[in-house]
Formats: sequence, C-alpha cells, structure tokens
Amino acid sequence: MLNRRYLRIKVMQALYAFFQSDNKDMAAGEKELFKNLVHIYDLYIYLLQFITEIRHQAEILLEDRKNKQLPTPEDLEPNTRFINNKLIRQLWQNKQLNKEALNRKISWQEEGELIRKVLASIRTEEEFIKYLSSPEHSYKEDQDLVIILYKKYISDFEMLIHFFEERSIYWTDDIRLVNPMVIKTLESFSEASGPDFALLPLYKDEEEDKVFVSELFRKTILNDSDNEKLIGDRTKNWDVERIALMDVLLMKMAVTELMSFQNIPVKVTLNEYIEISKIYSTPKSKLFINGVLDKLVNDLKEQGKFQKSGRGLIE
Repeated sequence: MLNRRYLRIKVMQALYAFFQSDNKDMAAGEKELFKNLVHIYDLYIYLLQFITEIRHQAEILLEDRKNKQLPTPEDLEPNTRFINNKLIRQLWQNKQLNKEALNRKISWQEEGELIRKVLASIRTEEEFIKYLSSPEHSYKEDQDLVIILYKKYISDFEMLIHFFEERSIYWTDDIRLVNPMVIKTLESFSEASGPDFALLPLYKDEEEDKVFVSELFRKTILNDSDNEKLIGDRTKNWDVERIALMDVLLMKMAVTELMSFQNIPVKVTLNEYIEISKIYSTPKSKLFINGVLDKLVNDLKEQGKFQKSGRGLIE
C-alpha cells in the first residue's frame, strides 16, 4: 500500500518534527515515525468499515419506518437493494477487516449522526436512485455503485474529513494516499471472494521498506552537518538560513539517499524529491532544488563518493 514516495514523505515529516523539536532523541523520533506509518493502516480500516456502517444505518432506517405508527405500503415493503449489496456484505463479513478493526479498537458506534448524514446525502444522488430502480441485479452493478459512491461522495465528505483531522494532524495528508487504496480494494473483490479475502498490506515489502525508512531517517540526522556543508558550498550566493527550511531538508534527504542507498538510481532519487517539493514547498522550489542537486551529483561523482553500480543506477 505504501509506495516509496509516501515513505519518503513520512520520513520528511518526522525529520521536520525532529529538527524543530528541542528533544533530540533519535530513537524516540524513529519510534514515532513508525507509529505514524501504522496509523495510516488505521485510516484504511476506518474507511472500509465506514462503507459497511452506511449499509447498517440504511437497515436501521428501514426497520424504523416499518415500526412507525402509520407505516405506508412502501415502509412495509421497502426496497432492500442497497442493504443487500453483495460487495458491502462481503466487506461486512471479511475476517481480516473485522479482526483489524477489533485489534486497533476502530469503531463507528458513536458516530451514528455522521453516518446518517452521509447516507442522507447519497440517497438523493442520481446514481443511487437509478441503482435502486434498475431491473438488473448483478454483482458488477453492486460493485460499481459502491465505487462511484465512494469516489464521488464519501471520500471528500466534509464532515468525514473533519472527523479524521481531529484524530491525527497527519491524516489530512494521508487520506490522499488511502483513498486510492480503498478504491483499489473495492475493485479487487469479485463475486467469488469469500470471508478470507485478503486486504492490501501496509508495506509492499515490509522488511525492505522498514530498513529504508529507518536508514533514511537516521542517516539524514547523523550526516546533518556534512550535508549542510555540501549544500552550503553549492548555494554560496544564497544565505542558507533564508532558503526555505523544507527545501534544505529535502536536499539533505536527497544527498543522504544518493550516498547511502547504492541500489536506488540517481534519477529516481532526484525526481522523487523534486516531486515532493511541488507538494510541500514553494512554487519555485522544484527549480531551485533541481539546480542544486544537479551540481551536487556532479561534485559527488567527481569525488568518488557514489557507490552505485549496475545498469541505470547512475545516469
């Protein structure tokens, strides 16, 4: 689920917090970093479970209408198409989703009002109305509806975003990663998927990715003075203290990666930090960072400080 760019972003956030803090306990900073990575999976489980809770609230609503004092024929014989949606039932019965939610103490039990507001919103949408009245009752139609509802109405529902913002300062950013992963999960189910169907893992390669995160975090800190000098030598016409703090941090991370990870191609490293700067720094940062890193790469090559080998790793 977590690609390397997002791992770099999480390391960047942890390093920013570390360098801004008076507490220079590197082990504690690393522990907090991995804790935040684990919390991304909490968000993934929260969002998948939210879909099942919408169905649950719809079921409660139908029962309430049946039991009201003067029920209409429609109340007594309601359209149950949505609450019988095959994909949502698969999520509801999924063993891994239920186990992860239990272990992580994830529950929507106290958030009935929020879920009802989302349900009320999607019930008025054209796609939902067409779905209820469609004569076709296929698995694909059930799946398509859930994906459309998630993409268009659930993923950016304002109250839901606010709910997550209150629980983690990082989840505002993390949801941009997790939303496509939820959609990918919904698309991966088939009619044959049973309760043991596997959800996406947090890491693509847990052991390798954890080593990458740990080494990038620690080596950027340990080589901070050397990296600052390297950058300072290539920005002599600039007051380093006036360069955007995020730009300096991204360049320090890039230099650390260039020198410490011999299996990552130079172009990949440069492109990744330039792309991250587009999101997290100033509009002009990408050009500035690109220019400085290009010069640094040439310097480091000439000094023989690269230990990369193999086709495509240097150029």
